[in-house]
Amino acid sequence: MSNDQSAIGNRQSAITSLPIGIFDSGVGGLTVYRALHEQLPNERFVYLGDTARVPYGTKSLVTVERYAVENAKFLAAHGIKMLVVACNTASALALPAIRAALQIDVVGVIGPGARAAVRSGQDGRAPGRSIGVIATESTVQSRAYTTAIKKADPDAEVIECACPMFVPLAEEGWADNEVTRTIAATYLADLRAKIDTLVLGCTHYPILRDVIQQTIGEDVKLIDSGEATALEVKALLKKKGLARLTPPTGALERQLCDDLDHFYVTDAAERFARVAERFLGAKPSRLEAIEVWGEDRLKH
Repeated sequence: MSNDQSAIGNRQSAITSLPIGIFDSGVGGLTVYRALHEQLPNERFVYLGDTARVPYGTKSLVTVERYAVENAKFLAAHGIKMLVVACNTASALALPAIRAALQIDVVGVIGPGARAAVRSGQDGRAPGRSIGVIATESTVQSRAYTTAIKKADPDAEVIECACPMFVPLAEEGWADNEVTRTIAATYLADLRAKIDTLVLGCTHYPILRDVIQQTIGEDVKLIDSGEATALEVKALLKKKGLARLTPPTGALERQLCDDLDHFYVTDAAERFARVAERFLGAKPSRLEAIEVWGEDRLKH
């Protein structure tokens, strides 16, 4: 092997060893982190939860873009090989701005979830039935999922429904609770007879997956956008030759939230740790609170 080939190989090895960055406006993106970890056990991850500025759904397009780009640049400065935008609002509104700001691949959660829903429903879809999407009010108002589903299948019928109370229920750990079942029945009543596929269009909703499935009916296929995103990230890493082929510790199996994965929050670190334990079964072993930054700080 020539010196040039050796240098290229060393650079490629160094790149594949870099972590994958993930950011969300808060804690919901931890379900995306979990899905990525399950699909990519050899990879390391750096997670940023912008808990000081949550929720993004009430902010203007300009503000969401600014927050998202700041988050992306923060993670890029820590040396990542790919960025996953685990926030549905940022995925709906800010992906072009994020991609323009970075020189690495950026993957959102809406496109993968939409494509998975179309693939799921193409075989044996009953006439007159359609794809349902449940999400937060801001994501539903953006119609980002409808746009992405229609892009993948122009003939698809899409029904979107806001389920805002699912977020606090998930964070409180009320996944198996009579109140949750009652609220789910209210939200999903109009969808049951109309859909054969349901997209969980908020990163919190997989925590309530069992009660959602029981309420909507076992014949309706649930699509977890986080799981769909993890599969697309896995394929993209392989395509680009960026996948890490061996565990970073040499161990055969890594645990969620081990000390190889670094978690950052912009506020309320203790609460983040408590919710993370509910979502993942373990508290982050490396959790660091950072101050909210501005563009001037990012330039230095």
